[in-house]
Amino acid sequence: MNTIPRLPIARVFLLGFLCIASGPSAVSDDKPPRDDGKTVIPQATLDQLEETLDVTFAKYGDRTLQLDIFRPKNAPGKLPAIVCIHGGGWGKGAKIHHRKVAQALAAEGYVTASVDYRLSGEAIFPAHIHDCKAAVRFLRANAKKYGIDADHIGAIGHSAGGHLAALLATSGGVAQLDGDGGNAEFSSTIQAVVPMGGQTDFMSERNREKSASAAIWQAFLGGSQDEVPEVYRLASPLAHLDKNDPPVWLITGEKDDPSTRADSLRQKMDKLGIENGLTIIKDAPHPFTVKQIWFDQMMEAAVPFFNRTLKNQTTSTDNARE
Repeated sequence: MNTIPRLPIARVFLLGFLCIASGPSAVSDDKPPRDDGKTVIPQATLDQLEETLDVTFAKYGDRTLQLDIFRPKNAPGKLPAIVCIHGGGWGKGAKIHHRKVAQALAAEGYVTASVDYRLSGEAIFPAHIHDCKAAVRFLRANAKKYGIDADHIGAIGHSAGGHLAALLATSGGVAQLDGDGGNAEFSSTIQAVVPMGGQTDFMSERNREKSASAAIWQAFLGGSQDEVPEVYRLASPLAHLDKNDPPVWLITGEKDDPSTRADSLRQKMDKLGIENGLTIIKDAPHPFTVKQIWFDQMMEAAVPFFNRTLKNQTTSTDNARE
């Protein structure tokens, strides 16, 4: 697992392999391995969680959207929250497909919400990000009910969900992307994000070429980059990045497309003095969360980052490299 941290105070460039130190993972203890190596959340972990399923968080006329909430049982006080966003090319998938990520993070001391959003075919962009922002506002509006620290909300997503999570982080205050999903009096800004295997520069030449022939891009954005460049720019996390945006930690598979490493985004964050980092999971393809060994490495990167940014906790490794 190759981890490249970039910190605003002291930047460290690591050429070798670094394993992030953290406490025992909730997903690696007392778990009978599956013969096929697929990800399993142990029953002992699930037994420690409260779950509230199919909570309506947004309404558009007769259309409603739901999320699933997970929280450690008997956890005192308010906890930071993390919105978990599934992938599927913006046109497939559902909240259940990011449930294991939500459960594993909840076991680390967070309130997590795995969310549905309107898919391409039902609606084009910006409906998808409208729904994600509505989920953030819903959690803030109901912070007391669910025991949430409303000042510390993060997001994590994979693939299309990784893009939407990154866009959540960089588009705070962009009225065109807020939508009317409810709770408009609450902010949709977030304080930390982990985009995984997602696109962050929709105006790149790579994505111009992809969009010319890829049906999922055209269904998502209403055409190719050449046809609707203003929509691609609006959907691009890089286009909205400014000095007020939160820390970002990217995670991607070694065998995934290099664009998922978000070089341009990270370089601009360096210039703005925003903490950012990249974990490349060795030998992993694009859909790495489905395999236990890669899922565990993802958690080893995401949990310390969220602990530092949402809980103000540091590990000995954090202190050493800063």
